[in-house]
Amino acid sequence: MDFTLIRSRRKTIAIQVKSGPEVVVRAPMRMAKRDIGKFVEKHRGWIEKQLAAVIAHGLKNPEPTDAQIAELKARAKAEIPPRVDVFAKIMGLCPSGVKITSARTRFGSCSAKNSLCFSWRLMMYPQEAVDYVIVHELAHIVHKNHGRDFYRTIEQALPDYVWRRSLLKR
Repeated sequence: MDFTLIRSRRKTIAIQVKSGPEVVVRAPMRMAKRDIGKFVEKHRGWIEKQLAAVIAHGLKNPEPTDAQIAELKARAKAEIPPRVDVFAKIMGLCPSGVKITSARTRFGSCSAKNSLCFSWRLMMYPQEAVDYVIVHELAHIVHKNHGRDFYRTIEQALPDYVWRRSLLKR
């Protein structure tokens, strides 16, 4: 089985299946190649299952065309900042900035300086899900973690946040 090997000062070995699809094995510097190979072979079934899931996901969710991407970016730039303003007022918060990014693995983020970033990919989801991500990132201005108080802050703005979050997993 083909895989990319990354050695580092870690103490354990790990396997990651990425979109592409690609298998990445992270291993300690001094671990013998023979032991790495045995580990990969031992987990072959899991790896094949993950690769099949990545391929199936790619077939169900093809990458948008350049024209679609341009349209989604334009919509995100037009629609997300005003929604951030609405929820920021409701929550009594003030982000230091709002940016639209091309992030693939996260819908949004909040920096230590309270600048919010949102992926244009969010625009492929219903407005209820977009609003959830906006409120989620705004809540990080107050709580830089995912503790109870963080979710209470979200629930105050969106009592149905659990349902809205589930829309992102479909």
